[in-house]
Amino acid sequence: MKLKINPIPKLLSCDNPSIEYFTRRDILNEEVGSVKDLWKLPPVLKILRKQENNGSWEYPSKIRENLRSREDYDQFQTYKTLGILVEKYGLNGDHYKIQKAAEYLFNCQTPEGDFRGIYGNQYATTYSPAIMELLIKAGYANDKRIKKGFQWLLSIRQEDGGWIIPFRTAGMNLKEALTVDEPNSPDKTRPFSHLVTGMVLRAFAAHPKYRESEEARKAARLLASRFFLSDKYPDRKDKKYWKRVSYPFLFTDIISALDSLSFFEFNTDNPNIHEGLSFLKKKQTNEGLFDLHIVRGSDKDLKYWICLAVSRLFKRYG
Repeated sequence: MKLKINPIPKLLSCDNPSIEYFTRRDILNEEVGSVKDLWKLPPVLKILRKQENNGSWEYPSKIRENLRSREDYDQFQTYKTLGILVEKYGLNGDHYKIQKAAEYLFNCQTPEGDFRGIYGNQYATTYSPAIMELLIKAGYANDKRIKKGFQWLLSIRQEDGGWIIPFRTAGMNLKEALTVDEPNSPDKTRPFSHLVTGMVLRAFAAHPKYRESEEARKAARLLASRFFLSDKYPDRKDKKYWKRVSYPFLFTDIISALDSLSFFEFNTDNPNIHEGLSFLKKKQTNEGLFDLHIVRGSDKDLKYWICLAVSRLFKRYG
């Protein structure tokens, strides 16, 4: 399957050196300079200057005043900021500030292996693997703490092979769950959530070893079966959320899901993959970009980042 219009000219003319770099490297397979050249760009330096001494980025204080005190918003802000640095500018563990950020996040990891705090004392089966994905991409794939994270994820799977937010199987909302001092264990007999399973699979897809596991392959088949359907649980339940996209990826949407599944030997012969790519193809405009509901972030170039993400998909799926 091919796109209606070649998006490459639009990507190369958007006056963003990072987008041009990744377009030439990932789509055109051109020889490009060191990714470290991007690390010197003014937006990167501005972000790095705001890093705290402990390696974190502080959640905006003006917003913090109205938030629940038992949630670790600095961990959440650090996760979001690391996503920008890793996904948009290619920073990795060779940069000492990424090393500091990684150690800050690893300090949020419990002996069980999960990264805890964003949901208070509850298991965050959404953000734990999302943090792991970025750390893997930053060069920590072989770190024993990442292995511990995967062991925890595999231990907390549902019987059907997917994942859920454990406190949801107890009928709790987040406000109620935050009042509990111990994390809720999941009722493993309940059906998987595609929101959560999609976020977990991003960690597996990023890891060259764990993406080969049968557990990951089974979960990938489950995720593909849920395209454009409503979730089983209240969080982002409406099927409209499949069509609300972001970059860097945050929640499960059609682009992030197709991105993960491209590492699990899916192709366009699969009717779900074909449906997802056909949807994106229909959304391409005459100028080569995509008419999609883009959420999260004020980056003026988000439409180009989304275009690049879709272009990667069509290249991987042939």
